[in-house]
Amino acid sequence: MFRRLKLWLRIAFSIVLAAWILLVGASQVFAEQASRKLGVATIGMITDIVQNVAGDAIAVRGLIGPGIDPHLYKATRSDIALLSKADFVFYNGLLLEGKMTDALIRVATAGKKVYAVTEHIDQGYLLEPKEFAGHYDPHVWMDPLAWSKAVEVVRDKLSEQLPEYQRRFQSAADEYLTQLKELDAYAEKVLSSVPKESRVLVTAHDAFNYFGKRYGFEVMGIQGISTESEAGVRDIEHLVDVLVSRRIGAVFVESTVSQRNIQALIQGAAARGHQVKIGGELFSDAMGKPGSYEGTYIGMIDHNVTTIARALGGEAPAKGLYGKLKH
Repeated sequence: MFRRLKLWLRIAFSIVLAAWILLVGASQVFAEQASRKLGVATIGMITDIVQNVAGDAIAVRGLIGPGIDPHLYKATRSDIALLSKADFVFYNGLLLEGKMTDALIRVATAGKKVYAVTEHIDQGYLLEPKEFAGHYDPHVWMDPLAWSKAVEVVRDKLSEQLPEYQRRFQSAADEYLTQLKELDAYAEKVLSSVPKESRVLVTAHDAFNYFGKRYGFEVMGIQGISTESEAGVRDIEHLVDVLVSRRIGAVFVESTVSQRNIQALIQGAAARGHQVKIGGELFSDAMGKPGSYEGTYIGMIDHNVTTIARALGGEAPAKGLYGKLKH
């Protein structure tokens, strides 16, 4: 009986000790997480950069999720609360987050470190569409080489604020920049397989002009640079004329824009005896679902490049650059 009691006491002691160790470990983890700086990013493509460069050195939160149009997005109360807690904020700039401007100004005025990731891109590279009233096209992430400048901004700003992690940020940024070079080389190779006469990209809105500039595609969007602009009957009729006269066989929808205008194009071309198909859904102003390959910047561009090339008569591996696409 006494031996059995001693055995039970040992078991109980072991359970209590294990629980205490777990509790202490968990409290240390919570304390470390609570002490980490908080970085907030507006769009997913920027959040992806910050996560890749910072790793677990800081806590990273994004505001605008998949399928959401940043041109029309207004900061919610929870967004304002998160921005107020942030130690630093990264946004695109170039008027992409136009309806969030007041919120960004407010937190910057309150002393938060607020950075535009496009600030180091040479103005000579930036596109200035006539209909955008003297402002630059903000969709620079469509060119991986241009987007590399955004990586450098994140790296440098994080290093300034957290110098103890500078080497870590530098190493992570170097690795990410190498991946972007690989992505660009893949895109250039695959897209060059599209016949020259077929290198016409018709989409829901003008988000792909930097893509077209980098890879030699003529880009036509039904709506303008911002989805706030409305496509008129004349815009659609003009694009139908282009589709029919140039025998363009595919147009593309976008994950953040209604398909209504694209369907109008297809119907208009069909009424004139020319069949046009939807070449696929492209990611323009937002990435794919969190946790998916397309929910990363590299996966997003890989998906777009592979989809466009295959739909327009080029050659591209069905599963993309790293074999992770689900085409």
